[in-house]
Amino acid sequence: MSILVTGSAGFIGFHTSIKLIKKYKVIGIDNFNDYYDVKLKKARIKELKKNKSKKNFIFYKLDLTNLNSLKSLFKKHKITKIIHLAAQAGVRHSLKKPEDYVDNNIIATFNLLELSKKYKIKHLVFASTSSVYGNQIKMPFMESTSASHPIQFYAATKRSCELMCHSYSHLYKIPITVLRFFTVYGPWGRPDMALFDFTKKILENKKINVFNFGNHLRDFTYVEDVADGVSKIIKKKPQKVKLNLINNNPSISDAPFKIYNIGGGKPVKLMNYIREIEINLSRKAKINFMSLQKGDIKSTYCSTKKLKKEINYIPKTSIKVGIKNFIDWFKEYHK
Repeated sequence: MSILVTGSAGFIGFHTSIKLIKKYKVIGIDNFNDYYDVKLKKARIKELKKNKSKKNFIFYKLDLTNLNSLKSLFKKHKITKIIHLAAQAGVRHSLKKPEDYVDNNIIATFNLLELSKKYKIKHLVFASTSSVYGNQIKMPFMESTSASHPIQFYAATKRSCELMCHSYSHLYKIPITVLRFFTVYGPWGRPDMALFDFTKKILENKKINVFNFGNHLRDFTYVEDVADGVSKIIKKKPQKVKLNLINNNPSISDAPFKIYNIGGGKPVKLMNYIREIEINLSRKAKINFMSLQKGDIKSTYCSTKKLKKEINYIPKTSIKVGIKNFIDWFKEYHK
């Protein structure tokens, strides 16, 4: 069995591939776009290739918008399952270059769906985001919570992809699982994310920008807990559910389709998160408090009951451990 991992040079893709290659043959692809430092992406692939299970990992530089290149890959390898993690990330970037999200999220996902249909893929796992829930007040977010009003274009493209996945699952009986990730952090993280940005600037004695005057609430989720969840989910193919007329749960379907939240299951105040960074760096942050930025969601917090019940997923890593692990990695990487 070969598993295709898209975005394998990305943050979650790297950690997921590390986990999977211990048991499976993994075909990793990434286009190495320059949204953030390509050196970090290449370093992740180098790390994968020197892993003791490296014989199970094959990497291709490939753009998902290039359907012909994708077809060649599927012809060459007997791919049975797909973990689709590649995407154009970043809420703020979507305000500047929305066309990147149409290409790298919607068109890329459509190409994979078409090939999943043609090659009868046994299970497709699609990476979505907590941002699809929009600026709702009632928490924790359940998979049954409405996701009909995303407030950024990034989230809108992800929600569009969720709907595309459902239609292909219904029409062509492709088993598809959608995962909504909540504020993933940890070693090898992205430079545009808060933990990386804050750590770097505090060490450089620069001010950090803290939006919403520090009143954000986030469901921080450690990346290795996420990779553990993904590796369990790929083994659990969704089944059809017999619906009745009063069933109104958007996370289940009469198609082989399911939606899960993957989060830490515990809301954390942003200022407490920053204090934990300060403790680990033995430095005080210089903070530039700013108003809520356009597209930002004030609070996120999810229920993980469904994942616990169905795949025994329990996030294990506290922010104390997770932030320490990141800062240890950060210092080692930037030696």
